[in-house]
Amino acid sequence: MRARRWGRRGLLVAVAATIVLSVSAAARSAVPGTPAPPRGLPAVKAGTLDARYAVNHASIAASERAAHRIGDRDRERHLHELAAPGRNFLSFGAEGDGQAVEVLGDLAAAGRIAVLVPGSDTTIDTFDYLGSRRASLGGGARALHDELRRVSRTPVAVVAWYGYRAPRTMSRDVVSTARATEGGGRLQRLLEELRSVNRGARVTLLCHSYGSAVCGSAVGGMDRAAASSLAGLAVFGSPGMGVESAADLSGVPVWAGRGARDWIAGAPHISLSAFGGTLGFGADPVSASFGAKPFAAGSGGHSDYLAPGSLPLHHLALIAAGRTSEVSRG
Repeated sequence: MRARRWGRRGLLVAVAATIVLSVSAAARSAVPGTPAPPRGLPAVKAGTLDARYAVNHASIAASERAAHRIGDRDRERHLHELAAPGRNFLSFGAEGDGQAVEVLGDLAAAGRIAVLVPGSDTTIDTFDYLGSRRASLGGGARALHDELRRVSRTPVAVVAWYGYRAPRTMSRDVVSTARATEGGGRLQRLLEELRSVNRGARVTLLCHSYGSAVCGSAVGGMDRAAASSLAGLAVFGSPGMGVESAADLSGVPVWAGRGARDWIAGAPHISLSAFGGTLGFGADPVSASFGAKPFAAGSGGHSDYLAPGSLPLHHLALIAAGRTSEVSRG
């Protein structure tokens, strides 16, 4: 027993040391700014969505041509996929890792909107392929949209939101809340835009891995009036949300699930203040003390939650559709 206790303490000390060294290095690094939007991009309103989609499509196509000119074949190939006919992007930027916010369905007519917030390693180059298509943001959003259409009693839309600077898994940023805090502000702005498009829609945040810390920052920073527009929030594969309990999330109903083979279960739940920031993400959202409603997330791993036909995908769609009484508890 004593050996197990010291093993746990040793792990925490090692993780803390790694985090401190990482953030110390980060303090010496320049932080890039928000990518500039394309010229002539209309404001997000119900009557301007088609025009906005058209401007972003032209921007993606222009970026694809630019990648071809400089010989960046990988970026060219990925942008060619994003520029496929019928795809609609609310936002797009090609600078660095880029930004891309795709819409599936009719935002203005939807009774239910699910916002999918991804975790680390998301870029415009991995938007459609992150190890496998089903693990990517674009692939997961399409699977979610199909399942949500199947279970919802009202028209639906899915927003695949790569609207923040997602950290790389093997980087100093992935153990700090800095990018989650920055992303939380951007996610709040997206929710404001969705309200301007469709004030009557019920919006649910579905947040994977590091994205759950982004959602925690966004919702934890809302006042109750703004948060009341959210139907709920579900996290899966979460290292922590940067808050100590679901009660810190402005009264929004919170769900949490973890697959049986998800490696994130071994992550230590610590929160340390250092260098003016916070390291680690605090309490485990699937623990009973956190206070979230558990949902059954099956036997899969960290990248399996949105696999077509899977149990967690079905439950996430039920949550987004408002059919929460049918969700199996984890």
